[in-house]
Amino acid sequence: MSLLILILPLLGALLIMLGAPARKTALFVAVAALLSTLVAFSQFRGNGGFEFVSTYSIAPDLHLSFTLGLDGLSLLLVLLATIVTVAAVWFAGPIERNERAFYICLLLISAGTIGAFASLDLFFFYAFHELALIPTFLLIGIWGSGNRSAAAWKITIYLGLGSFILLIGLIMLYQSLPVDSRTFDMREIRNLAAQISPEAQRRIFLVLLIGFGSLISLFPFHSWAPEAYASAPAPAAMLHAGVLKKFGLYGLLRLALPVLPAGLQYWTNLLVILLLGNIIYIGLVTITQKRLDWMLGYSSVMHMGYIFLGIATASVLGTTGAAALMFAHGLSIALLFAIAGEVRKRTGTLIFEDLGGLAKVMPVAGLAFGFGAFAAIGLPGLANFAAEIMVFFGSVQKGWETGRFHLFQWATVLALWGVVISSVYMLRAYRSSFMGTMPERWKDVVDLRRSLRVPLVLLISTLLWFGFFPQTLIRVISPAFRTTLAVPPAP
Repeated sequence: MSLLILILPLLGALLIMLGAPARKTALFVAVAALLSTLVAFSQFRGNGGFEFVSTYSIAPDLHLSFTLGLDGLSLLLVLLATIVTVAAVWFAGPIERNERAFYICLLLISAGTIGAFASLDLFFFYAFHELALIPTFLLIGIWGSGNRSAAAWKITIYLGLGSFILLIGLIMLYQSLPVDSRTFDMREIRNLAAQISPEAQRRIFLVLLIGFGSLISLFPFHSWAPEAYASAPAPAAMLHAGVLKKFGLYGLLRLALPVLPAGLQYWTNLLVILLLGNIIYIGLVTITQKRLDWMLGYSSVMHMGYIFLGIATASVLGTTGAAALMFAHGLSIALLFAIAGEVRKRTGTLIFEDLGGLAKVMPVAGLAFGFGAFAAIGLPGLANFAAEIMVFFGSVQKGWETGRFHLFQWATVLALWGVVISSVYMLRAYRSSFMGTMPERWKDVVDLRRSLRVPLVLLISTLLWFGFFPQTLIRVISPAFRTTLAVPPAP
């Protein structure tokens, strides 16, 4: 099943290259991949191990094989990738130039993220992420808006360097394994974690944190993200901010926590300080933004801090909350970027001062943006709320393990102030764009066409379902962490 989900977007890209209708083909394979993932979700037993495993030997002497499999964490993120892919392709619509290349890029990003989340081999885990990065650069540089060339070069340089540092960290991890037991299989690497010395774990974890952190936009490696998302076409921003950025977080949960527990423990204070930079500093910067696209870009960076907080706890409760928030944030930010893209198409601007009152002529868009904004704030009844609650409870629980008021308690208090900050900028953006007096020049603006209500319903209904029934997520995710975090301590 995991192989089928991966092949579908790759097959769609190939068919488009061979002359198949671009949008229809992309939409068909995206829906087929989503339906296949839902079938896998319904058949998933959730015993903490990997299911739907497919293995193909590549280089036996190097212990290198192409292995795919899904546990609760990877299944959740593959589901996120397929949902957002359907929405992104649906919102893309007709493309004026190089339509085939545009949809091929979208499908390659989707295939790259699915492959990275489903890969159990360290080599292909990294390779699939690089496959997804290249079309991201092209989408911004060719089909972007504003100063797209500068944004494309900036994201290329930042993420290229981040990927290079990550590669160094992965090589260090491979070299730290016993010579006669070296392998690329992440399951075997996890079993060998106890044989990696604490000193080696500290060095490797720091390199991986910088590499993954650059890809995630961890403070202070964040400056590429807002400009890139503001310049990217809406479908590209939906896929990158909603899905591809989660690769770094997934890598920390899949590799760093279970394999390098001593490294995480040593660098926990640094990680907490940096994530507070995301929540507080970037949150305050977000309030000052005067454009909707830049505000959403900075908002995406800010919310990574909450996920890092859950990861830093290294507890089942905190990491389960972090994984659930990865899923919820991916849906909500994709929804917000989709609506922002439609507003840009109709008005030609996303400057707050030029907008206002658009709900009068775009009621469906206004309602959908409201759902996305309230989800990002963490309103009860939406998936983000349940996830953030688990992160906060996990953080407080982690702090009380020391028997005193610990750094984690302070981080939780400040993170709660971050919720207030996010409420300020999201509600301000909602009011500035859709409420109040509408300028006369927007009276002829038309609402979203009926067909676009399908992806809106898909995104919003998923946010509502997992908001009212968070146990649907928790029962899938938590067994994976009970297994991966149960690693014997290093000698």
